[in-house]
Amino acid sequence: MDPTQRALDAAMTIDGALGAAVVDYLSRVTLGVRGGMSGFDLHKAGEVDTDVVRAKLHALTVLGYPVDSLEDILVTLTGEYHLIRPITRRKLQGIYLYLVLDRRRASPAEAQDRLRQIESDWEL
Repeated sequence: MDPTQRALDAAMTIDGALGAAVVDYLSRVTLGVRGGMSGFDLHKAGEVDTDVVRAKLHALTVLGYPVDSLEDILVTLTGEYHLIRPITRRKLQGIYLYLVLDRRRASPAEAQDRLRQIESDWEL
């Protein structure tokens, strides 16, 4: 099975997962999606959230932080958490995992731990 699809399948096993995407933030291309909610387009979310990733990486550079120090970006909405995890391994640079979680059922800390594990297991 394709490593991207394996990563998406694993992300969807996280408690409260509603949808997951793998996105190339250099090209704005969504490489794969799983799940999703009615009225929510994971492809579009992946495309536009590249601006969030790029802005944070730029801010870190301006502030003198190494860009590989960025682990996650957590966006808290009324009923959801959106968790963005840039992949820092050299072979996967420019890629991020995007996870939408049901706020009532999910623990952001547990999701972050699980995404960290998914990243370490990811092979090309």
